[in-house]
This record gives sequence, structure tokens and C-alpha cells, in this order.
Amino acid sequence: MDFELNDEQRLLQDTVRRFVDDRVLPNAIENDIRHHLDLDAIEGMAELGILGIVIPEEYGGAGLDHICEALACEEIERGEAAFRTLISVHVGLNSLSLLRYASEEQKQRWLVAQARGEKLACFGLTEPAAGSDVAAMKTTARREGDTYVLNGSKNWISYANVADHALVFAKTDPAARHKGISAFVLERGMDGFTTADTENKLGIWAGSTGELFFENVEVPAENLIGEEGQGFEIAMYGLDQGRFTVAAGACGVIRACLERSVEYARERETFGQAIGKYQFVQDMLAEMILGYETSKLLVLQAAWMKDQGIRNTRETSLAKWHATESAFRAAHLAIQVHGAYGYSAEYGIERYFRNARAPIIYEGTTQVHKMMQAEHALGYRRLNGRDGDVSPICSWAPALAPVQRGAIPTGA
Repeated sequence: MDFELNDEQRLLQDTVRRFVDDRVLPNAIENDIRHHLDLDAIEGMAELGILGIVIPEEYGGAGLDHICEALACEEIERGEAAFRTLISVHVGLNSLSLLRYASEEQKQRWLVAQARGEKLACFGLTEPAAGSDVAAMKTTARREGDTYVLNGSKNWISYANVADHALVFAKTDPAARHKGISAFVLERGMDGFTTADTENKLGIWAGSTGELFFENVEVPAENLIGEEGQGFEIAMYGLDQGRFTVAAGACGVIRACLERSVEYARERETFGQAIGKYQFVQDMLAEMILGYETSKLLVLQAAWMKDQGIRNTRETSLAKWHATESAFRAAHLAIQVHGAYGYSAEYGIERYFRNARAPIIYEGTTQVHKMMQAEHALGYRRLNGRDGDVSPICSWAPALAPVQRGAIPTGA
């Protein structure tokens, strides 16, 4: 079992780390306090190829592997969660969905510009009454000749008010529930398609979150991705990709909290000695170490499976659940290590705490991921959908083979 990074992966890691140190961290606290989206930093990410990191070169991307994507997400979120969120929605949810399901003409029209970072993209799935229950969405798309007429809205959409392209999901057959959902690409400027910012969020103040509104938007039939009724499948595939980047980014939060806490524990003295000498402080640092290394191992396992072409819904779910919970725990402990300074915006530790809360909710709540893991183990859900492939280190899975033959999938 080889854990060594190759030269390409090391170079990518070092390059993104320097970018974060030079271009992100110096302004991170100020941008957070001002609720300022640093578009110059996003332009820098595009120049590095991060906005098309795993997209093949033939479509304008960097053509790197998923281990490189994980390393990039970790380094980026060590600096600012808003920029890792962009990787999640632009690359994971949108571009990789287009790479798999779009026609060649559609890839040339939208994917190439996205992979080059010339256009930004978002993913329009969540609605006021449809989060974990995707089939409850109210947005509809009615076919009229060579167009679909969309009506409805989406909320909690990252980069909604900034993105040039939106991969939007709507019901073409409302009576068919999840089997009646279809996917479309909408472009900013279409008549009836408007966006708005979401204000007063707990965290990710330096990012962009908003709403999408559709009022009789006439979308050309050629903007349909895949087939009618294939939207749920596309959305679940996209979530597999997005969840992976969320998990990888969470490793960056844990590492940032650990590094900052170790540095502070060495320097801060009470009662005549560094606080790092106290076992209670050591206990908190040890928890961060455990959270970081276990989370990263789960992320790298999922990355390896992606690069091998093995279905990894279960493994990605496990990584997302564990890493995001570990990140929030690490941020909580880092505030405790720093005491009152951790509570102050001046040190930036509380920023990690606020930013780490949202990933426990979006792209599958912790409770949804726990349910998925249990249902896989119980045989109520086929391991990784129809394929049944699992990580080779998952020794308990083969014992489920007889059960799995008769299982009825409860989701993708």
C-alpha cells in the first residue's frame, strides 16, 4: 500500500499552498469581516488551473487526478472556505456532471469555458421545501415546442449571484417524483431568470450564497442535459463529486486549527510555563491530530477509488460525514486553546468555527450520511448503488453479498 505522493501531486500541493499563503491568508480576516468576495483570488485560482483541475485537457482542464483535487481543496480551505466552496460547486457539482452527461456540443459550449475559469458555474438543486428530500422540489419545466418553460425557485445556492452558468433541476413530470426530474443549463441574462444574494448567514461571509428565480424562463430544448427524467441520477452523481471536495476541504480546516493551536500553545504561558505543557491542552491537540489523519485517510481512499473508476458513493459519504464533523470539533477546540483570543475576530480562529458549521448541513446532512452507512451495512441499500463495488479494505462488505442480491436500492 503506497502512500507516497508523486512529483506531480507534490508540485500541485506546494503551488497551491504558496498561493494560499501569499494571496488568501493575508486578506482572509478582513474579507470575512467585510463580507467581501475576492474575485482577484478566484482569478488566481483559474490561472493555476484549479477551476478545471480534474477536467481533461481536451476540454480546457488541467487533467489531474482526484488526489490532486483533494490536496488542492485542503490547501484552499486552510485559507478560506468560500474558495473551496467554489471548487465544490463549479468543478464537483457542475463541471464533472457535464463531463459525464452532456453531449459533445454541450461540453464545447459550456464545459470548456468553465474548466478554463472563463465562466463560473453553480448547481441549482435545493429549494425551500426540498433539501434532503429532492423529490419534493416544486420547480417545473414544461415542454412547449423547441423550448422548456421553467417556473420556480432555488435557495442556498453557492455563487448564485455570481455564476454565468447554472445547472438547474426541475420536474418535467411532477407526478413521477424523482423519476420526473430533468436537468438544464441556464445562462445568466435569460429572460425571467434572476438571482439574489442570501444575507445574514452564520458563516462563509467571504463567499457568495443566493437564490435563483425562474419566471416563465424559456430554455432551449438543446440545453437539456441527458434525457428527460434523468435529472435525479445526474444530481446524485454530482453530489458524489461535490461531497468529496467538501470532505477534502474539511481536512484543511482541521489542519489550520491544529497548526495555529500548536503555535499558540508553545508561546502562551500561564503559571510560569507554556500552556502546551498542560495535559488538558495536549488532549485537545491530540483530538485534532486524530480528526485530521483519519479524515485524510478516508478522503484519499475515496480519491483512489475515483481514479480507479470504482463507484464510491459509500466511501465519499463516510469521508464527508467524518471530516466535516471533525473540522467543526477542531475549530471548537482551537477556540478553547486560544481562550478569549479565539473568540475574537482578530485571530481568525472563530472564522473557522463559523465556516465549519455549514458543511455539516449541505450536500447531505450528517444524519443523512449516517442513514446511508447503516442502510448499506443492513443490506437495505445496495453497496454503492447497482455496482456493489467497495473499497478493498472494507472487509465486512463481502459478507453482505447474499443480502445484497435481494436488496432494493433506496437511493443512489
